[in-house]
Amino acid sequence: MTKLQTKYLGLNLKNPLVAASSGITNSVEKIKKLEEAGIGAVILKSVFEEQINNEVTSMLLQDSHNASYPEAEDYIKHYMRDNTLTKHIRLIEEAKKAVDIPIIASVNCVSASEWTTFAKDFQEAGADALELNIFYVPVDRHEEPGAIERLYLDVLQKVRKEVSIPVSVKIGLYHSNIIGMVDRLKAGGAKGVVMFNRFYEPDIDLDKLELTSSEVFSSPVEIRHTLRWVGLVTSQVPEIDIAASTGIHDGKSVIKQILAGAKVAQLCSTLYVNGNEVIPSMISELTAFMKKWNFLRPEDFRGRLSYKNIPDPMVYERSQFMKYFSNKGK
Repeated sequence: MTKLQTKYLGLNLKNPLVAASSGITNSVEKIKKLEEAGIGAVILKSVFEEQINNEVTSMLLQDSHNASYPEAEDYIKHYMRDNTLTKHIRLIEEAKKAVDIPIIASVNCVSASEWTTFAKDFQEAGADALELNIFYVPVDRHEEPGAIERLYLDVLQKVRKEVSIPVSVKIGLYHSNIIGMVDRLKAGGAKGVVMFNRFYEPDIDLDKLELTSSEVFSSPVEIRHTLRWVGLVTSQVPEIDIAASTGIHDGKSVIKQILAGAKVAQLCSTLYVNGNEVIPSMISELTAFMKKWNFLRPEDFRGRLSYKNIPDPMVYERSQFMKYFSNKGK
């Protein structure tokens, strides 16, 4: 009999489908509907470090008197932070009471400042794990390339000192050595890595001659951004759980990521575009695939087509690129 149960970050999931951190996971009612649809776990909508900082700055600018008094600035800073954290803690507590699936808290951060200590509050509220969504854009040409990697490791180190629950790190595609970065995160205590973060990206409006936002949602073809690296990383950095993200819109893309070595697939854009109904559809596709190939559980085919398990691992490398385009000229 086919069983979809999966372990991710040491947590027991009924299947490898995880709702990614987004507006779809920002309330208990939405989380309950995701569970009813069959989701395996939920990543709560992130607490944004930048949002807290920006709200503090905005409040200070509204009243010039506040900026003149350090005590007022400290009060506003702590008020905004505590208010945001209280809401997130309440969401964790209420979600844990309302559903049986794992609840993973999320923090979107740009620094390793003292705010990392509130990760402990999320643990005490009942979060089963914590996902660190780290996004830093280097804009100083004098900054050393290694500073970005050190930031990731510093944030992870500070958080790991505060909590005993599993911690995963959501990384971006833009690292000089993704495999080496994941290896360092594993050494730093990360139990999992999410590949990859979908960052806000700008576009240019030619009619208004101003910057605007590019397409927010991913498209199915973007699975190519993650498939190669899932296959490579799971082969060379064992014993760390990989969650595949970006471009996962149907059951077939979930199957491909597991074949490459992913433990779970994070869903976001497809939930916005297709609604929760896509979850049972994905589960059906996954089940049908497993029955076709006589796989009893996801572990039976996880990594079957990873870098280390295929006859010609060069298909994950540049040689296949050259081979493809040389044949195009014939």
